[in-house]
Amino acid sequence: MSSQDIPEENLPAEAEHAHGAVDVADEKNPFADPGLPPHESRIQDIDERAAKRSERTVALLFTVSMLATVGFIASYVSIPHDKSVFIFPFGHVSALNFALGLTLGAALFCIGAGAVHWARTLMSDAEVADERHPIEAAPEVRAKVHADFAEGAKESALGRRKLIRNTMFGALTLVPLSGVMLLRDLGPLPHDKLRHTLWSKGKLLVNMNTNEPLRPSDVAVGSLTFAKPEGLEETDEDFQTQIAKAALMIIRLQPEDIKDKRELEWSHEGVVAYSKICTHVGCPISLYEQQTHHVLCPCHQSTFDLSDGARVIFGPAGHALPQLRIGVNDQGYLEALGDFEEPVGPAFWERG
Repeated sequence: MSSQDIPEENLPAEAEHAHGAVDVADEKNPFADPGLPPHESRIQDIDERAAKRSERTVALLFTVSMLATVGFIASYVSIPHDKSVFIFPFGHVSALNFALGLTLGAALFCIGAGAVHWARTLMSDAEVADERHPIEAAPEVRAKVHADFAEGAKESALGRRKLIRNTMFGALTLVPLSGVMLLRDLGPLPHDKLRHTLWSKGKLLVNMNTNEPLRPSDVAVGSLTFAKPEGLEETDEDFQTQIAKAALMIIRLQPEDIKDKRELEWSHEGVVAYSKICTHVGCPISLYEQQTHHVLCPCHQSTFDLSDGARVIFGPAGHALPQLRIGVNDQGYLEALGDFEEPVGPAFWERG
């Protein structure tokens, strides 16, 4: 649209001189100040139809942001975490991660783009020179700030451009729901899942390194062997979840070296089985001192005496390692005689 199509009364008056210009330098002002260039009106300033188009563009961006936020929530709820899709040129990627990144990025981008387009086309673009002043909260300064804020609010046309205002409020209201949806991963409550492991009566003790069932003869006196329940494979989808509760330490002691009566009853010919999960913060225990029968957690140095019911003798751990009662089946393999009688790992608030 040319200026010839605009009513003459809407055309801005030409400035006679650049604002604040000082044409001639003198002793007080050794450098001439060219001032600000003459203000050039935008098409939206002189044509309401162009302003309406910009308003609809900003509202469209805010609306797309709202739809993208809804898409983020729908993707989070409906897309399985293990589903993958082929995206050129990235290859196979997680469908959930791709959808979450795309929708959240679109929601935030559209809010930013809408705000920028609003500021560049509809808000006042007049440049204002203001002298620097000391950082003081003088009454006149506060009054000027309030006046400037009121003027800015008026120039933004927030009250008059209701379509922009309502869609902006809608976009800004929905975007935080993306973060709220992440709280969904804090639940549901574990209920009694932390109290039980895969161990049960008759489950064979399988060597973690050889993947073969253990016999008492496979465990030498003074040695440390790690075991898992029969049937648990590393290829299982929930392997990490299950092994974090069911991992065992198998140690063989001389029966006369076992001080705790229950430990001796729950062992087989000096072979004892304890949880490998430290009762402090859940680190895997792997350091064994053969002479003292102590095991040490490498994370925070909690030390347990395996010859005395795995009680804590040093460090921040709050209670002894749980022991698994074991025996031997008809084929001579070590087997569990039940599950742990107490939850493995650290204490938790609903443990009771």
